Amino acid sequence: MGVTTVTEMTDGVLHTLFRTEQGGHEQVVLCQDRASGLKAVIALHSTALGPALGGTRFHAYASDEEAVLDALNLARGMSYKNALAGLDHGGGKAVIIGDPDVLKSEELLLAYGRFVESLGGRYVTACDVGTYVADMDVVARETRWATGRSPENGGAGDSSVLTAFGVFQGMRASAQHLWGDPTLRGRKVGVAGVGKVGHHLVEHLLEDGAEVVITDVRAESVQRILDKHPGKVTAVADTEALIRLAGLDIYAPCALGGALDDVTVPVLTAKVVCGAANNQLAHPGVEKDLADRGILYAPDYVVNAGGVIQVADELHGFDFDRCKTKATKIFDTTLAIFARAKSDGIPPAAAADRIAEQRMAEARAARGL
Repeated sequence: MGVTTVTEMTDGVLHTLFRTEQGGHEQVVLCQDRASGLKAVIALHSTALGPALGGTRFHAYASDEEAVLDALNLARGMSYKNALAGLDHGGGKAVIIGDPDVLKSEELLLAYGRFVESLGGRYVTACDVGTYVADMDVVARETRWATGRSPENGGAGDSSVLTAFGVFQGMRASAQHLWGDPTLRGRKVGVAGVGKVGHHLVEHLLEDGAEVVITDVRAESVQRILDKHPGKVTAVADTEALIRLAGLDIYAPCALGGALDDVTVPVLTAKVVCGAANNQLAHPGVEKDLADRGILYAPDYVVNAGGVIQVADELHGFDFDRCKTKATKIFDTTLAIFARAKSDGIPPAAAADRIAEQRMAEARAARGL
């Protein structure tokens, strides 16, 4: 086994890594273990604030290049997320290439854990799409730098609980900013993706008195919620129907990224976008399109930081109440971003970036970097 620094990739990946504003990553490694079938990419965007922290995504990508680009984008997002969450961590992300339902095995996860350990603590991993608490328990058998483990194995358990709580705080802040009241009572909220995070978010919304509409590519995920809350939640066929729903106040993308693009934004009926999915803006410029339509966008990496707050705390001896208190501050952070956006005359996404970049720059200066 060995960790190989990326030396040969397509022009598209190298352009992103070295020659665009979206690049600037400190290190990207390719990991392969032929015996188990493991192919993985670990991307470290920044360690200015501390060890890079970010989850491991297990996904069947259309190509290896797409996997690398996803790792690069996700790692960069984690740098900004961790900075705005007030954590002493930089940003990193890993992707394992393949269908987890087919490829995932104990042997593969152990091999992956050895790669994480070989980075010597520069990268701290956790769960993401396609990986779960039980998987991190296996990875942790080979590395001390795996978080999101089960309580039985010294971990904090499922981070999706606080991720959903943080998104809910972001929604409350959006309501306060737009309507002058942090409650979601009587507001129609559409949740696209009711899996690990989305189904917890639905619970918060119902408790607060919101009218909830859901959709998911997995019919069983939708049915689980409809069965649990008969008559209180409605469902639509797909995301296309949800974004066009009349009277929608808030749209919450909670599945994979790229939910906001040149096709979606022009037809979106919601007045607010606030969801758990990472990298919701399909490309630069979408944030301005949203602002031009008068749609308030709560930056995804700000409001979905509850999970990373939880897994970061695990490194210091997990305390749920302490983490929830930190996640509650997402409300104040989101309001501060909206205020900065208004004062600077820029979209909220740009305001969030400026605040995060300022914190990272100050950290680099303090370390003489």
